[in-house]
Amino acid sequence: MVGMLGFTTPPVKTRPLDTTRGGPYRRAAMIALPHMASTELALSIALGVGLAAAVGFRVFVPMLVLSVASYSGHLHLSSGLEWLGTAPAIVMFAITAVLEVLAYYIPGLDHLLDTIAAPAAVIAGTVAAAAVITDLPPILRWSTAVIAGGGAAGLTQGLTSLLRVKSAMLTGGLANPVVSTGELGGAIGMSLLALASPLIAVALVAAFCWYAVRIVRRLFRGIPPAASGNKLPRQAE
Repeated sequence: MVGMLGFTTPPVKTRPLDTTRGGPYRRAAMIALPHMASTELALSIALGVGLAAAVGFRVFVPMLVLSVASYSGHLHLSSGLEWLGTAPAIVMFAITAVLEVLAYYIPGLDHLLDTIAAPAAVIAGTVAAAAVITDLPPILRWSTAVIAGGGAAGLTQGLTSLLRVKSAMLTGGLANPVVSTGELGGAIGMSLLALASPLIAVALVAAFCWYAVRIVRRLFRGIPPAASGNKLPRQAE
């Protein structure tokens, strides 16, 4: 190309838009796909935490809900735990759930069951969480299930046990059936909510734990500081 001053100028090379290697469409796809995968992973972990927290209320009721949901095709279980969604598993969980619910209404036996349910809830919560977390390798899946699922189940079970102990101290065990009924409702409601909306279930679990900790601290608190402060001037007088 000859310029106005008489010398030639090299042609300008333009680089075509690359849509296959490193182009904007490729980068957009690379960003979108991990985002979708992380969203599904977060939902599965939230589902596992919700079911595990429900296990803390009653061990076998959430396992029965999980088994029925998988058997009916509404829930996909991870590899190696598909047996939870079989007909024999449903029968087994149904029988044990009925026995567990009835046993908690027997005075004295409910406290004995709490000592047994503590490790059982951690194990069942871990299994329930691992069964629904399907987007992780086995090592990461079980590690997450132990920490998140087992931790949530142990926390809710421990808090409800403390509430039952204090209820027995204050009412002589007369209010324990009310506590047992609330635990049964919490197990059923939390299990269904975890299946319908896992994120809301996790938020509800956090709110319950915060509220339960406050109640336990109030129940197990001794003489209030105000009351003890009022006694000091009287003693001085």
